[in-house]
This record gives sequence, C-alpha cells and structure tokens, in this order.
Amino acid sequence: MMRSPECSLLFRGGLVIDGTGTRGVIQDVAVENGTIVATGDLSRWRSRETIDIAGRALCPGFIDVHTHDDHFVFADPSAFPRVSQGVTTVVVGNCGVSLAPFVASGELPPPFAEVAAKVDFRFSRFRDYLDALEATPPAVNVAALVGHTTLRAATMDRLDRPATASERMEMRSLAAEAMTAGAIGMSSGLFYPPARAAPMEEVIAIAEVVSEYGGIYATHLRDEGSAIDAAIDEALLIAERAGMPLIISHHKLMGEANFGRAPETLRRIVQASARQEVGFDVYPYVAAASSFNLDLYRLSKRVLITWSAVKPDAAGRELDEVAAELGLSGEAALTALAPGGAVYFCMDENDLRHILACPDAMIGSDGTTTSIRPHPRLWGTFTRVLGRYARDEGLFPFEEAIRRMTSLPARRFRLARRGVIAPGAIADLVVLDPATVGDAADFENPIQPSTGVESVYVAGTPVYRDGTATGARPGCILRGLQTRLQKDRPVSSLRA
Repeated sequence: MMRSPECSLLFRGGLVIDGTGTRGVIQDVAVENGTIVATGDLSRWRSRETIDIAGRALCPGFIDVHTHDDHFVFADPSAFPRVSQGVTTVVVGNCGVSLAPFVASGELPPPFAEVAAKVDFRFSRFRDYLDALEATPPAVNVAALVGHTTLRAATMDRLDRPATASERMEMRSLAAEAMTAGAIGMSSGLFYPPARAAPMEEVIAIAEVVSEYGGIYATHLRDEGSAIDAAIDEALLIAERAGMPLIISHHKLMGEANFGRAPETLRRIVQASARQEVGFDVYPYVAAASSFNLDLYRLSKRVLITWSAVKPDAAGRELDEVAAELGLSGEAALTALAPGGAVYFCMDENDLRHILACPDAMIGSDGTTTSIRPHPRLWGTFTRVLGRYARDEGLFPFEEAIRRMTSLPARRFRLARRGVIAPGAIADLVVLDPATVGDAADFENPIQPSTGVESVYVAGTPVYRDGTATGARPGCILRGLQTRLQKDRPVSSLRA
C-alpha cells in the first residue's frame, strides 16, 4: 500500500490566489521546511498541522517595496504594522537614505530623522548593518538598498555642493562594499536638500558600480511637481547609462497646477519601458508625508503635523491652527517648529486612480515609524488597495491587486522564490477574508490594524494570528548576491 505523502503544514480548502494574476482556485497547499512542496487536491496528504481555511483566501505574502524600516526592524522586530496587513518582506534604504555605511556625528539633516535617530546611524560598513540584522532577525524578510545620500554624508564635509572627483571615488568604493555585502541596489532622493546639489553625473558614477553587481536603481525623483517630466527623463537616463533597471518611487503628481497629468507621465514611463527596464510603485492616498519642507508646504492644500521636536503637542494638529496660535504665517511656523514632520495633502484622487490602475504599478507604503502620529499608510496601505480599490470600487480584479503586491515586485527587485504560491517557492503566506479585508487606519486615528487579515506566515512560521503578533522572528536578510544565486531554483508557474 502506497504511503501517504507528509508535510509539516497543510492549508486545506482555501481560495488560492497564487500571485500571478490568474483567477483564484480552491485547493490545498502543503509546506515543508519553510517551502511550498505541493498544491492541488492533497486529500491523501498527512500533516503535523492542518489548517482549514474554507471561505478564506490564501495569498503570497505581500512585498512592501518602499519602506523606511531600516531601524524599525531592530526597534520592533515583530514588525506589527507590517504583518498585520499581510506584509512579509520589506525593502529598506529608500529615498537615498540607508542606515549604512554612515556613522553620524553632527546634526542630522532631513530626511535622515524620518528614518532613525542620530545614534542609530552607527554602521561604518554596509556588511555590519546586514550582519547585525541577521544576528537579531525580525519577523519579516528584509532586502536593503544602499542610499546615495548616505554615501554623500559618509564622504563629504558639506552636502550643499557636488561631490569632488575623489569623493565620487570614495562613494564608488563604499557602494561596491555594500553590493558585495548583499545590497540589492541603490536609491537616491534628489528632491531632498542633502542630495539636491548632486548632478546627474555624480549619481551615474555610483550607479555604474552598483550595476556591475546586478543591482537596481530606485529613485525619489528630483521633482514630482511642475518639472516632473525632466525628473523622469533624468532618472531614465541615469539607469540607461549605468545599464540597470529603474524603479520610480511613489509615483505621483503634486500641486493643484499638476492635477490631471497622470496619463501623461504614465505614457512617458510606459514608452520608456520599450527600451529599458522600468518599474514604479504607488501608495493609495492623496497625501504625502515627509520632514518639514517648504516646497511641499507650498504645493499643499492642507498640512497635518505628525511630530515636532520643539512642540511635541502639535502632533496630529493642523499647521494653520498651530501657526495662528503662534502668531506666525504657515511658512514661518514650519521653520519655527523644526525639526519635525507632516502630512501634506497635495495630490488628486483621479491621478491616483490612473496610477493605481496601470498594470505596472507596484504597491509601496512609504510608511515611516518615527512620527508620533504617522501617516495611515504605515498601517493600511495594502489592505486599502485590496478592500477599497479592488473589491469595493472594482478598479482592478482582486487577483490583479495581489499580483501587484507579490510576483511583480519579486520580479522587479530580483527576490528569488518569493511572491508566488507554487512548489519550490518560499512559504511566505497570508490568510485573509476577501469580503472583509480593509484598512482601519485614517488621518484622525492612524495607528489601527487592518481588518480581514487572519494569519501571516514567513517561511511557514506564523508571525501574526487573530490580531496578535506571535513573537516568532523567522525573517531572512535577502542579501542581493544570495537571492540572485537562488534564481535558478525551480519554482513552478513563476510568472508576473
């Protein structure tokens, strides 16, 4: 008599949405040693733990391609704001700011403080940062970019000028060390003052080194307002000349004068993708969040303070209201309350819908954890896309929304064996109720877990169940060279 196949974990009877965009199918999924080993009718299989998920959906774990969790994964290794909405992998080091390689001594310019405190910038080598993460792993997987602004801070005495030839060489050397240590690419934040003086040639010089190691280039564009066309062209040219894939971070149009331009910018990006690899991500809100910034203030209809070192009780209040109390203009109050951060209502809902609806749009929260009253995207980005835009409004099918969060980012960011439910894939999984999944966090109450997410697994280990983090910390550090070496391991039906 043939012996029944065995596994450590078996999900039975759920709607399996495999991450490829195809329609969900009711079937079983078997997991052994953190890897999916079989899917389909597994009624003959025996398991040490069997979970009946009839009436719910089983999806690949979500990949948040744009976070600033560089230090947060140390401070809160449960990653509760992430796992409670189904995220199992975070990409850190975005917008030009990574925690390494940089040992901070003087005052941190924005946007460094949005990522971590000065004391947390303590790693002189990128390898030291990744090794520290590996020694104290979080609940989620971490893939890291090395930040161009961080490289500038590590090598330059002043950041309000272009780097010299010798400083560029030093940055190239640090970038090479980061890539050999396991960075998956580099990021830039040319919008922010510490990198604004960097010419395109400076960025290309570093990107060329990163490209040699197979890295990607993710950028917060130099301008997301009236000069966005030139900023997109600059990003495309940097990636093209360096010979590497481009990711445009949190694509948006800011300022009322630019409302309605999303079809134009999307057309520009899609046309470019015919000649080079280009991707982009988006978050499902019409408000941005950043450190205090006069340019953002001038583009916004409304500004909500998230934190202020000078006046902590201003957190959660309207800037205009606080400014009136202080007898100051809005601009003067922003300066007087610094350092601090704010939410800037500066985008148009129709533009957001156009961007979200594009098949190439990945989902990235851009959530920061340093604010007293954070932007709700930290807690609700992924479930908001699923609940509001996919299920309730039908902007795209539910399965397509899952693809944007799973196999598409896994392919763009070279994260091997992630993002799909198929034999050979890592068992990063989410059990959710498609009828009730949604975001609960809003601008008035931004710290609220999502609804409808029942359980989350990283490499087959539960990290979130029934509204509570389990305390397990099975997350892996997805070092770039390691993930690229794994790319040839068989994963059935892997497509994006």
